[in-house]
Amino acid sequence: MNLVPVQYRTVSMASLPVPLDERGIRQYLIGRPAYRRTRYIIARNGAACALAEVAKESDKPLFSPITEATVLAGPDETALVDAPEVDTAVPTELAGVAARRAPGARCVIVRGRYGHVSFILDPAPIPIRVLETVPPWPPKLVDQITRVLGLAEDLPPVKLLPDLVDLGELARRRPASHYLFPCRAGQGDGPAPPADAAISYLDEIPERAPWTLVGCARSESIHRWFYGNDVPVVDMCPRTLARRSDATRADFEAGHVPVLTKCCLLEERISVEDGIVVVPWGATLAQIREGLERALALASAVAAPACPRMAEPGRR
Repeated sequence: MNLVPVQYRTVSMASLPVPLDERGIRQYLIGRPAYRRTRYIIARNGAACALAEVAKESDKPLFSPITEATVLAGPDETALVDAPEVDTAVPTELAGVAARRAPGARCVIVRGRYGHVSFILDPAPIPIRVLETVPPWPPKLVDQITRVLGLAEDLPPVKLLPDLVDLGELARRRPASHYLFPCRAGQGDGPAPPADAAISYLDEIPERAPWTLVGCARSESIHRWFYGNDVPVVDMCPRTLARRSDATRADFEAGHVPVLTKCCLLEERISVEDGIVVVPWGATLAQIREGLERALALASAVAAPACPRMAEPGRR
């Protein structure tokens, strides 16, 4: 599953004036010269496409005769998709196109950005649940992971499962006349607790009031620092919510789906605990990348999912 060439230059396209079955493709290709880097040939005949893997007499000369050809996917299970916005070197991008544009195909050939052509065979992206609180919008952690995956040429295909916890809804579980949130949310869209409730923000150090804090352990410490006492709390820490989430636990136990979330008590390190990977609240993209790698390693260790087979070592 998840067969993705590591380099698009290992993929060639050729028009074949023969039926695109095992016999026709083998008879046409064997003995013909192929470029030294070519390992996969997308065979076309009219609108039909098939995918073949080839072996050559040698990889040292610029061109060498093909000695073997194996059809990996025939025309009835192959789709060709034009997606000029997609970087065909990124496995997650290929898996996304396959899911959106050709969900029934075993092999999806993508003609993408720069006119580069690649494919994904038997797409089965690895699910990772991302537990995040909102606002702000877009959810920052989900957005960061998406941006990292958009450039991750060397990671297997990933399917993000956002698990978004609305702070306003969380607050409404503990009715109060006044709520204190850690800070104003991004893009001007703050949480929406009951309409008649007052809202203050801890980072503005407002005058003390009989409020309920919608925050975490760090927020409680800051409150204690400035006001000298404790306060009723609705815990909004994503790490804590992930630990308590029945959906998260059921997903991991039944489907071995790791969870990626964040916590402000982590400032530099990344934590892995019971199927949950936790990055710092203000994680850099490098830390997000490390968190992704740990989540994928966790999924692999527990469920041994297929990772993409690479056409050859190295990078393009």
